[in-house]
Amino acid sequence: MAITIRHAVSDDLAAIHEIYACPSAQAFTTQLPFPKLATWEKRINQDSSDSYFLVAESEGIVVGHATLWLQSSPRRRHVASIGMAVHDEHSGKGIGSSPMEAVITLADKWLNIRRIELEVFSDNISAITLYRKFGFEVEGEAKDFAFKDGQFVSALYMSRINAN
Repeated sequence: MAITIRHAVSDDLAAIHEIYACPSAQAFTTQLPFPKLATWEKRINQDSSDSYFLVAESEGIVVGHATLWLQSSPRRRHVASIGMAVHDEHSGKGIGSSPMEAVITLADKWLNIRRIELEVFSDNISAITLYRKFGFEVEGEAKDFAFKDGQFVSALYMSRINAN
Protein backbone atom coordinates (compact mmCIF):
# COMPACT_ATOMS: atom_id res chain seq x y z
CA MET A 1 0.00 0.00 0.00
CA ALA A 2 1.61 3.25 -1.15
CA ILE A 3 1.31 6.06 1.38
CA THR A 4 1.66 9.75 0.56
CA ILE A 5 2.27 12.25 3.35
CA ARG A 6 1.15 15.85 2.87
CA HIS A 7 0.02 18.87 4.84
CA ALA A 8 -3.65 18.69 5.86
CA VAL A 9 -6.02 21.05 4.05
CA SER A 10 -9.62 22.06 4.64
CA ASP A 11 -10.85 19.32 2.30
CA ASP A 12 -9.39 16.74 4.73
CA LEU A 13 -11.60 17.91 7.58
CA ALA A 14 -14.25 15.19 7.28
CA ALA A 15 -11.64 12.42 6.98
CA ILE A 16 -9.66 13.60 10.02
CA HIS A 17 -12.87 13.99 11.99
CA GLU A 18 -13.77 10.40 11.03
CA ILE A 19 -10.37 9.08 12.18
CA TYR A 20 -10.85 10.57 15.64
CA ALA A 21 -14.42 9.26 15.80
CA CYS A 22 -13.09 5.67 15.48
CA PRO A 23 -13.10 3.49 18.62
CA SER A 24 -9.30 3.06 18.61
CA ALA A 25 -8.66 6.81 18.45
CA GLN A 26 -10.99 7.30 21.38
CA ALA A 27 -9.40 4.42 23.31
CA PHE A 28 -5.78 5.39 22.69
CA THR A 29 -5.83 9.19 22.53
CA THR A 30 -7.31 11.75 24.88
CA GLN A 31 -10.08 12.50 22.38
CA LEU A 32 -13.65 12.12 23.61
CA PRO A 33 -16.40 10.23 21.79
CA PHE A 34 -18.51 12.34 19.44
CA PRO A 35 -15.74 14.74 18.37
CA LYS A 36 -16.86 18.15 17.21
CA LEU A 37 -16.24 18.92 13.57
CA ALA A 38 -15.65 22.57 14.47
CA THR A 39 -12.75 21.60 16.74
CA TRP A 40 -10.91 19.91 13.89
CA GLU A 41 -11.80 22.70 11.48
CA LYS A 42 -10.20 25.24 13.81
CA ARG A 43 -7.04 23.15 14.20
CA ILE A 44 -6.60 22.53 10.48
CA ASN A 45 -7.29 26.09 9.43
CA GLN A 46 -5.15 27.82 12.04
CA ASP A 47 -2.24 29.68 10.54
CA SER A 48 0.53 28.82 12.93
CA SER A 49 4.23 28.32 12.46
CA ASP A 50 4.24 26.24 15.64
CA SER A 51 2.22 23.26 14.38
CA TYR A 52 2.33 20.97 11.40
CA PHE A 53 -0.79 18.93 10.59
CA LEU A 54 -0.03 16.06 8.24
CA VAL A 55 -2.20 13.39 6.68
CA ALA A 56 -1.31 9.94 5.37
CA GLU A 57 -3.15 9.24 2.14
CA SER A 58 -3.54 5.98 0.23
CA GLU A 59 -5.26 5.87 -3.15
CA GLY A 60 -6.84 9.26 -2.52
CA ILE A 61 -8.18 8.29 0.92
CA VAL A 62 -6.92 9.86 4.16
CA VAL A 63 -6.01 6.90 6.37
CA GLY A 64 -3.94 8.58 9.08
CA HIS A 65 -3.10 11.88 10.73
CA ALA A 66 -0.09 13.23 12.62
CA THR A 67 0.67 16.56 14.23
CA LEU A 68 4.00 18.02 15.24
CA TRP A 69 3.73 20.86 17.79
CA LEU A 70 6.75 23.06 18.43
CA GLN A 71 7.29 24.44 21.91
CA SER A 72 6.91 28.21 22.05
CA SER A 73 8.90 28.84 25.23
CA PRO A 74 12.29 30.35 24.32
CA ARG A 75 14.09 27.83 26.52
CA ARG A 76 12.27 24.87 24.91
CA ARG A 77 12.37 25.82 21.25
CA HIS A 78 14.49 22.73 20.61
CA VAL A 79 11.51 20.54 21.63
CA ALA A 80 8.43 19.31 19.77
CA SER A 81 5.56 17.00 20.66
CA ILE A 82 3.72 14.62 18.40
CA GLY A 83 0.30 13.03 18.25
CA MET A 84 -1.08 10.68 15.67
CA ALA A 85 -3.86 8.25 14.79
CA VAL A 86 -4.70 5.81 12.01
CA HIS A 87 -8.24 5.05 10.86
CA ASP A 88 -9.49 1.79 12.40
CA GLU A 89 -10.12 0.25 8.97
CA HIS A 90 -6.44 0.70 8.12
CA SER A 91 -4.72 -0.04 11.43
CA GLY A 92 -2.26 -2.90 11.69
CA LYS A 93 -1.00 -2.35 8.13
CA GLY A 94 2.14 -0.39 8.96
CA ILE A 95 0.61 2.94 7.99
CA GLY A 96 1.79 4.66 11.18
CA SER A 97 5.43 4.39 10.07
CA SER A 98 4.95 6.85 7.19
CA PRO A 99 3.66 9.85 9.18
CA MET A 100 6.13 9.07 11.99
CA GLU A 101 9.03 9.11 9.55
CA ALA A 102 7.72 12.36 8.04
CA VAL A 103 7.47 14.22 11.35
CA ILE A 104 10.91 13.01 12.42
CA THR A 105 12.45 14.12 9.11
CA LEU A 106 10.72 17.49 9.41
CA ALA A 107 11.94 17.90 12.99
CA ASP A 108 15.51 16.70 12.44
CA LYS A 109 16.36 18.07 9.02
CA TRP A 110 14.27 21.21 8.66
CA LEU A 111 13.26 22.56 12.05
CA ASN A 112 16.42 21.88 14.10
CA ILE A 113 14.44 20.04 16.77
CA ARG A 114 16.64 18.12 19.18
CA ARG A 115 13.96 16.47 21.35
CA ILE A 116 10.61 15.00 20.35
CA GLU A 117 8.35 13.95 23.19
CA LEU A 118 4.99 12.25 23.53
CA GLU A 119 2.65 10.53 25.93
CA VAL A 120 1.16 7.13 25.13
CA PHE A 121 -1.27 5.03 27.13
CA SER A 122 0.66 2.15 28.67
CA ASP A 123 -1.79 -0.38 27.19
CA ASN A 124 -1.24 0.85 23.60
CA ILE A 125 1.34 -1.80 22.74
CA SER A 126 1.27 -1.23 18.97
CA ALA A 127 1.98 2.49 19.36
CA ILE A 128 4.76 1.87 21.89
CA THR A 129 6.33 -0.62 19.48
CA LEU A 130 6.13 1.92 16.65
CA TYR A 131 7.70 4.67 18.76
CA ARG A 132 10.54 2.40 19.88
CA LYS A 133 11.18 1.49 16.24
CA PHE A 134 11.88 5.19 15.63
CA GLY A 135 14.22 5.58 18.60
CA PHE A 136 11.84 6.76 21.31
CA GLU A 137 12.64 5.66 24.84
CA VAL A 138 10.45 5.53 27.93
CA GLU A 139 11.40 8.26 30.40
CA GLY A 140 8.71 7.67 32.97
CA GLU A 141 5.16 6.65 33.80
CA ALA A 142 2.23 8.83 34.75
CA LYS A 143 -0.11 6.81 36.92
CA ASP A 144 -3.83 7.55 36.51
CA PHE A 145 -2.93 9.85 33.62
CA ALA A 146 -6.42 9.90 32.06
CA PHE A 147 -9.93 8.62 32.52
CA LYS A 148 -10.87 6.10 29.82
CA ASP A 149 -13.86 3.83 29.47
CA GLY A 150 -14.84 4.14 33.13
CA GLN A 151 -11.40 3.79 34.70
CA PHE A 152 -8.13 5.60 35.18
CA VAL A 153 -5.25 4.53 32.95
CA SER A 154 -1.55 5.18 33.05
CA ALA A 155 0.60 6.66 30.32
CA LEU A 156 4.25 6.49 29.44
CA TYR A 157 6.35 9.55 28.75
CA MET A 158 8.60 8.82 25.78
CA SER A 159 11.15 10.92 23.93
CA ARG A 160 13.61 10.76 21.11
CA ILE A 161 16.79 12.83 21.20
CA ASN A 162 18.46 13.79 17.92
CA ALA A 163 22.12 13.81 18.96
CA ASN A 164 23.41 14.74 15.48
